[in-house]
Amino acid sequence: MNILHVISSPKQKASTSFQLSDAIVKQLLEKHPDGKVEELIPAGFPHASQEFIAAYDLPKHQQTARQNEVLTHSDKAIEQLQRADIIVIGLPLYNFGIPSSLKAWIDQIVRPGIAFTYSEEGIVGLIKNKKAYLALSSGGVYSDGLSHFSEHALNHLKTVLEFIGITDVSTYRAEGLAYPSLMDTALTKAISSIEI
Repeated sequence: MNILHVISSPKQKASTSFQLSDAIVKQLLEKHPDGKVEELIPAGFPHASQEFIAAYDLPKHQQTARQNEVLTHSDKAIEQLQRADIIVIGLPLYNFGIPSSLKAWIDQIVRPGIAFTYSEEGIVGLIKNKKAYLALSSGGVYSDGLSHFSEHALNHLKTVLEFIGITDVSTYRAEGLAYPSLMDTALTKAISSIEI
């Protein structure tokens, strides 16, 4: 059992999203004691550029040495994703969306012909037979009420995962971290809700 643990918060292991995603990983290891965990911190991942897009549009045998170099981060990230049986993503809500480092990682892995392809029936995801757990942390409460429509992180990430073939997704939320009445219990409540 190979577990890919994506730690996307700029605070990294000092973040609430990490504490929640780490709790998921620990429960997975209790269930699968022979499991192996590979951590990925996408901070510093390059953002998609014109050079990057031009490189990934070419078949491998047509790429120049420079284009191979440009795709190094992408190739490694895709290999990590393909190796994993389970993907756990710590996801802080930043300005109603995902952190830019996580978006950079997404842009590196969502490559045509590798992560997805087009068919007569439509788009086909090529990253199959994987389970994903998403650990969201937020200062506000977005799981229900009018604020629900302001939270774009989970829908974005779940759409991307489904697009590349990962449709078995479970979500856990530590929310209300900015509210005095909720901040002390939000993480504990979220951890206690985890079902593996």
